[in-house]
Amino acid sequence: MNDSSWGAPPQAGYWGPSDQGPVQGAAPAGPAYDAPEAQHTRPMPIVPDGPAYGGDQDDDRGAARLSGPLFRDETFRTESPSAQPRAAAPQNPEPMPDSPQPAPAPQKKSAGRDLGAAIGVGVGLGVVIVASLFVVKAVFVGVVAVAVVVGLWELTSRLEERKGIRAPLVPLAVGGAAMVVAGYVRGAEGAWVAMALTALAVLVWRMTEPPEGYLKDVTAGVFAAFYVPFLATFVAMMLTADDGAFRVMTFLVLTVVSDTGAYAIGWRFGKHKLAPRISPGKTREGLLGAVSFAMVAGALCMQFLIDEGTWWQGLLLGLAVAASATLGDLGESMIKRDLGIKDMGTLLPGHGGIMDRLDSLLPTAPVVWLLLVLFVGSG
Repeated sequence: MNDSSWGAPPQAGYWGPSDQGPVQGAAPAGPAYDAPEAQHTRPMPIVPDGPAYGGDQDDDRGAARLSGPLFRDETFRTESPSAQPRAAAPQNPEPMPDSPQPAPAPQKKSAGRDLGAAIGVGVGLGVVIVASLFVVKAVFVGVVAVAVVVGLWELTSRLEERKGIRAPLVPLAVGGAAMVVAGYVRGAEGAWVAMALTALAVLVWRMTEPPEGYLKDVTAGVFAAFYVPFLATFVAMMLTADDGAFRVMTFLVLTVVSDTGAYAIGWRFGKHKLAPRISPGKTREGLLGAVSFAMVAGALCMQFLIDEGTWWQGLLLGLAVAASATLGDLGESMIKRDLGIKDMGTLLPGHGGIMDRLDSLLPTAPVVWLLLVLFVGSG
């Protein structure tokens, strides 16, 4: 064995106890040098194994690793120049299993409105409607006409505030009230004639102002005349039948029950959005609730309130009411989103405005009128 190996550390490895030559990358079983003879040696730190200390690149150089390389490479890489090999710490320490993180507090569902005020106003409106409906029919027609005029005022006011559209309110209000009375007195023919005259009055009235914006103003006026008073005339036409009060009551009950079922089931079980871009609060589960509630109520109303009505007709009527009421609610939601408002008004605490209560009633009125005529006649 060459004696020079005892005086200085080897250059390319170390010589084993045999003459087989240098062994690259093998970890020694004991100290490579005797302490008295090794003048140029010093204790080498044990470096933990890990990717921060060279990782797989150390393997390419053949460095042996038991708990870490015995000799530190000159090109050893650390996270920073001042980092010490034994000072390494995990980057993202895991939390101790015996120290659980506090769970976030569950959020309580909210109805989004003053429920007490909404119930109180709803009960008050119901008393007025029922009293006028079963005492004097003409008084109920007057209640419908007043609701139409207030709804037109709310709609035209929001159009002017948010879009600068000035639909003429005076001809709309006069023509709308006349439309409801004509529907009660002359039926569908009277309602169509009043609608045509109202549209003509809107065109003429707007001519008294400058021509700028004429087209959009009269278009909005004709739309408002059709959307509010013309659809409301079908309620007045229902009232003309012998059992007209019960037909109107069936129409109101089914619409309210549909809305209630949609709200109750959607609030409790709703997870899948029905039309998130139009009305984020409405869910598919709520729609199923509206259909179920309305079909049950329809079967009961047709069986016990409508002359010659049967329960299966009530099932179909309830299904149609749930569909039309939902579409009417979505339609007004689309209008309010275009205008950038939440409610059409503030007249009814807990509900918004009159138009926020008429949104599902207006498109449902012609549907109920038509199905009742088909099922039991117009008498």
